[in-house]
Amino acid sequence: MPQLPLSPVIAYGCRNCTTLSDRFVIRSLLRSHHHSPSRTAALHFSSFNIPTDLCRLIIGNSLFFRMERFWSGTSVNKSKEMVKHLQTYGMIRSEKIAQVMEEIDRGLFVPDGTQAYVDSPMPIGYNATISAPHMHAMCLELLAENLKPGMRALDVGSGTGYLTACFGMMVGPQGRAVGVEHIPELVTSSVKNIEKSAAAPLLKEGSLSVHVGDGRQGWPEFAPYDAIHVGAAAAEIPPALIEQLKPGGRMVIPVGNIFQDLKVVDKKHDGSISVRSETSVRYVPLTSRDSQLGGF
Repeated sequence: MPQLPLSPVIAYGCRNCTTLSDRFVIRSLLRSHHHSPSRTAALHFSSFNIPTDLCRLIIGNSLFFRMERFWSGTSVNKSKEMVKHLQTYGMIRSEKIAQVMEEIDRGLFVPDGTQAYVDSPMPIGYNATISAPHMHAMCLELLAENLKPGMRALDVGSGTGYLTACFGMMVGPQGRAVGVEHIPELVTSSVKNIEKSAAAPLLKEGSLSVHVGDGRQGWPEFAPYDAIHVGAAAAEIPPALIEQLKPGGRMVIPVGNIFQDLKVVDKKHDGSISVRSETSVRYVPLTSRDSQLGGF
């Protein structure tokens, strides 16, 4: 069976995004639940009577091939192999993004004992996850033209700090990369992670920073931003983030509740807004700290 190109069809791992195989099975199930089969669904398997073992088999796989892979060797070699793998499947096209994802070692940003280079989301505590490498690559590619040296980038829901560090490397010391995370413990650990990474000089010099705050309100201090990334799903695009987006800037944000799409939001130079859907995804909600920690 021929392999499909990855980039148009796979989007999972960013705050528990849904795999193609997940969507394929759900779409079949929806036909028997009177939903439109043309709508790509992103629903919990618990909504249907599916055996647990089958769920385990499906989640984390694409329909035609497994993206997950683990490399042995040094962390440098693992990063290079991970990037090469993502390039093979068309997730990374930019040489600059490939360079940055090699330089920012993912192994420094995941819990100890975790298979850092497997293309899968990883739990990081506090009911949060770090996205799969291919989702990081997708978002970096979508924002590439707005992450040039000297530009400003905002990472909402910055988690362990990985993507914030990548943003810092993209915009350089003349730019500004800002992470906002409402879990103080994650902010503290993310700073420590960045201090061990290739982005450490940017943190020390002050062009990269991570803050405790409600990401739905953005971070006005360094606005406007050329690029904004949001790592959790909003019911609607927060007005504060639209306001803090620079004319000519771009935001990537998952939007929706049960059905979610990764939206690409462009603010034109006249201030008007255009929005398009990139792919169907499944993220945890963009919500308050208390709601996220409920039951934790």
